[in-house]
Order: sequence, then structure tokens, then C-alpha cells
Amino acid sequence: MLLDPAIRNWVLIPIMLVMVLVGIVRHYVTVLLNGTPKKADLKSARETKALQRAAILRAHGSHLPEQAFQARKSYLSEAFEKGTYLKEPIGNNKPKGNLMSDPAYVETMMDGMKKNIMNIVPQTVIMGWINFFFSGFVLIQLPFPLTIRFKSMLQRGIETQDMDVTWVSSLSWYFLNLFGLQSVFTLILGSGHAADAMRDMQAMSTMGMGAAAGPQMGPTGQPQDMHKVFLGEKENLDLAEHEWGLDDVETRLLVKYGKKPRSVLVDKRTKALASSSASASASSSPPAALAAAAAARSKKGRRQV
Repeated sequence: MLLDPAIRNWVLIPIMLVMVLVGIVRHYVTVLLNGTPKKADLKSARETKALQRAAILRAHGSHLPEQAFQARKSYLSEAFEKGTYLKEPIGNNKPKGNLMSDPAYVETMMDGMKKNIMNIVPQTVIMGWINFFFSGFVLIQLPFPLTIRFKSMLQRGIETQDMDVTWVSSLSWYFLNLFGLQSVFTLILGSGHAADAMRDMQAMSTMGMGAAAGPQMGPTGQPQDMHKVFLGEKENLDLAEHEWGLDDVETRLLVKYGKKPRSVLVDKRTKALASSSASASASSSPPAALAAAAAARSKKGRRQV
């Protein structure tokens, strides 16, 4: 519900149209500034994909037979230790002292600054325009009830406690359009458009982290020593244990459809844990203790005979 047709014609619709037009212009200006997309660096992509392959193996290794899992595990562990997937040899893979001397890093920073400028400048101009011309305007009333928690979000710029929560101010209408026009931009410009301001804000927080964007950065902003990263992933692989996903699949299927009680699976898991702990304790025992135990069992057998 509108307060006045004049507010609809001169405030509500113009704000929405201006934001749509600015988003379209911003998309085409961003396309012109970015130019042709750059090809991914093959060696940097290989480093990232190798880490992803190891993580996938640890997470979904239960879908592979044990022999296939162990083969992949040993191959990746050996490759990580030798530095097979490194972009540079092990002796040269050192963090660079001055990041600004790296052309890839400088180019990544410039691309991020362009996106940031194309995001901040239009939004700042629109917010200033709304605050200057339409400050304190109440534009529309929502047709459904809301709780008091939405008052600060829907009535920005209006300092009153008596107004109903369903009324929307001009500044709040701007923010609603900022978050809600993404589907309109997708309909007009197609998927992957550059008019999504929120997506660029999220991309700025992870700027320079892509494999094709340049050197991978650590938490301190310095290039990572990828050999150390690979060695850490090798340790994770060494600690990964295989559990075949098709073990007792017949019993699990019968339990699922109520043909057998669930206690059957519990008993089998208990026996498996007991056998694994016994084998682990036996493997950790010293050889002398094992030989003494075997000799005691043989003497006991002779006495019984």
C-alpha cells in the first residue's frame, strides 16, 4: 500500500529504476575494464588440484576398495614428499620478500581495485542522492505483519518509535533493492553478470586466493611455501584409515527393511573394534614378549598332551 501516488511516481519507482540502470552500466563497464579473460596457469592449477585430490580421497575413500585406496594414498604421499606437483623445484620454492616485485600479484591487486571502485563509487553516489533528496520519506507499507526486530532494518533514517513496523523508508527501500534485484539482473544480463555488488564484496575478502590469479597467499598475506603445505597434506593422508563402504552391506540392507534387528550391526561393530584393538596391541608389543608368549603356549600344549 502506498501513501500517495506522487510518492510512487517520483520516489519509489525512480529509486528502483536508477538502481537497475546503474547495475546494467556497471556490468558493461566492468566487462570493458577486465578485457579478455586470462588463461589459468597450468602449474599453479596443478598444485591446487593435487591438494583437492588428496582431500577428496580422504573424505570419500570409503567408496573405493582397500587396494585402490592404498594405491592412491601411497602414490600421493610419495608425490607430495618428492615435490612432484610443485610449481617450482624444492630448492627455489621460497616465499618472496617483496610482493610488489611479483607481476602476477600486482596484476591481481589491480583487478581487485578495479572491481572495488566499480562497486563503491555507484553505491556511494546513489546513497548520497537518496539521503539528499528523499531523506525521511516513507514510501510503502508491506502487506504482511512483522516483528519489532525488523524496525531498524525497514525504517532507516526515520527516528520514531510509534510508526508500525510494516512501513518502509526511502533508505531501507534502497537496501531492499540492493539485495533483491539480483534476479532482475540475471534475467536481463544472464548468469555470471558483473552487476552483483554483494558477490564482488565477498570476492574482495578472498582476493588473490585463486589458483589462476597468481601466487597463493597465507593468512599473513605472504606467499605460501607449497612444499610445506604438501607435507602437511601427506601427514593427513598417512593418518587416514580406510573403511570399505560395502562391508556388511547385506546385513545393513536387511536391518533397513526390518528383516533383522539393529543389534546385529552393533554386535558386529563391537567385534570389529575388539579385533582391531587386539591386533594393534599385538603389533605394538616387543618381539621378545611375543616370543615368550608363544613359548608359554607351546609348553602348555605339551603338558596337556
